[in-house]
Amino acid sequence: MSTVTASSATPGTPPAPDPEAKSAASGTTAAAPAIRRVGVVGCGVMGAGLAEVCARAGRDVLVAASGPEGIARGRARLERSLAAGVRRGKVTEEDRDAALARVRFTTELAGLRDRQLVLEAAPEHEPTKLRVFRTLDEVVEDPEAILASNTSALSVMKLARATDRPGQVLGLHFFNPAPVLRLVEVVSTLLTDDRARRTAEDFVTGVLGKQAIHVGDRSGFVVNALLVPYLLSAIRMYEAGYADAENIDKAMTLGCSHPMGPLALADLIGLDTVAAIGAALYEEFKEPAHAVPPLLSRMVDGGLLGRKSGRGFHTY
Repeated sequence: MSTVTASSATPGTPPAPDPEAKSAASGTTAAAPAIRRVGVVGCGVMGAGLAEVCARAGRDVLVAASGPEGIARGRARLERSLAAGVRRGKVTEEDRDAALARVRFTTELAGLRDRQLVLEAAPEHEPTKLRVFRTLDEVVEDPEAILASNTSALSVMKLARATDRPGQVLGLHFFNPAPVLRLVEVVSTLLTDDRARRTAEDFVTGVLGKQAIHVGDRSGFVVNALLVPYLLSAIRMYEAGYADAENIDKAMTLGCSHPMGPLALADLIGLDTVAAIGAALYEEFKEPAHAVPPLLSRMVDGGLLGRKSGRGFHTY
């Protein structure tokens, strides 16, 4: 990370009060500490979405980006998403302004030193995520702060072992678009402290208003372990020339009542992300269904990443 720091605004709206009795209501044995200061590492599509979700829940959010250009793109994503929420009647203008005021940006991971929860949303690249967790372990001061990865498929255990506080490391896997989709996979490793997991689950459900499922640390967790082989199968069908992209997607939307066809969904997720998840699944299980099709690899190499690049199996 570079040394330049930028801010979009100073937090001016007080956070919403935490439900103090949340833990008792959910059957846990001790009240979870109130998480008011959230850090987000990365401000791509997922990072900006996580920042929005936490800011709309009344939290003080600090986003760490790779540089000034990343900050500009992240701020623009946040503003566009909130503006869309206003147009659809999901967000009031007052709530939009309050959310924007709660989000600040920095290019220094050291700026996250006072955070109580850090959500890592760096690219799905293991060496990058390992570097992030090593640095967070050094700079985040509160020993009870939770360091959470939004990884789609990588080993949370490896990330935890990159720190000296593996009990405070877990996965919080949100889905794109984070402000809309309600599910969060809460991923515990064999080393995750149970109180940290309960605190994370209470934050996800009681503060963010999401639905949490507790899953184990295996590549792909639940959703992607089931979904990605299906997407890769559709790509192989297209690659073999059985049907074009439009008809493959139409078959699943009209024939199976899926809200979106598999190739359109792969474009939405990002073809680089689909390839990364497939590679992680194959690395762990060596199942042929998990192998990345050659066409997908070539598309990623060529920068044809789906919606975020304007072209994938469809053109946007």
